[in-house]
Amino acid sequence: MPDALIQMREISKRFGGVTALQNVDLDANAGEVLAIVGDNGAGKSTLIKILTGVYQPTSGTVRLGGQAQHFASHADAIKVGIDAVYQTLALADHLDPPANLFLGNELTRRVCGIDVLDNKRMREETERVLMDRLGVRLKSLDAPTESLSGGQRQAVAIARAVYHDDLRVLVMDEPTAALGPQETARTLKLIKTLKAQGLAVILISHSLDDVFEVADRIHVQRRGQCVGVVNTADSSTQEVLGMIVGAKEDT
Repeated sequence: MPDALIQMREISKRFGGVTALQNVDLDANAGEVLAIVGDNGAGKSTLIKILTGVYQPTSGTVRLGGQAQHFASHADAIKVGIDAVYQTLALADHLDPPANLFLGNELTRRVCGIDVLDNKRMREETERVLMDRLGVRLKSLDAPTESLSGGQRQAVAIARAVYHDDLRVLVMDEPTAALGPQETARTLKLIKTLKAQGLAVILISHSLDDVFEVADRIHVQRRGQCVGVVNTADSSTQEVLGMIVGAKEDT
């Protein structure tokens, strides 16, 4: 895909004598949900950690909008518009949603020559981004985040990532793993909303039901390699499962 927003080419990653990834290519487009699937140890997490700057590849290239990227850290990836919401969410449970949204980047105002937290503006901005970007309204922005449902906590974590308008790529790692059916449905709706806003959403999931509901294409990893990419509309869970377990190789 010469016009893909994200182009990862011949990505390899070795940890000592262990090869976690070997010559993996990945393309992701703006306004698309790309799912990455595979068994444990297939290299999914390593691949997205390279994309988000957590790891550096042993070899290979990453391009964003045609421009080569070299990320020394996750912060470098965020600067160019690539972020991730991991399964742990990385929320401070004892803080309220606005405090979590602006954690480490708090808004301030000057009072008598002293910078103080602008809690009113952070609350207003949190309410705005949740509603305008995600269509979510929380009953209370004052309650500790730990009191929210799983889906609401997920929304706060996503809101933190999409707060900045320069976000172009959002990686979501197992976003529905700990959710019940209703909360899962809400989270999948959020993913569709982000896609409609033109983001490239990269979804890592063990749930093929979720993948087939929201993904446009499916990238299949097996033993550190990409064994195929299929269009969701032209494939089936049986085909993808066969690729994951290597059914054709074993016959």
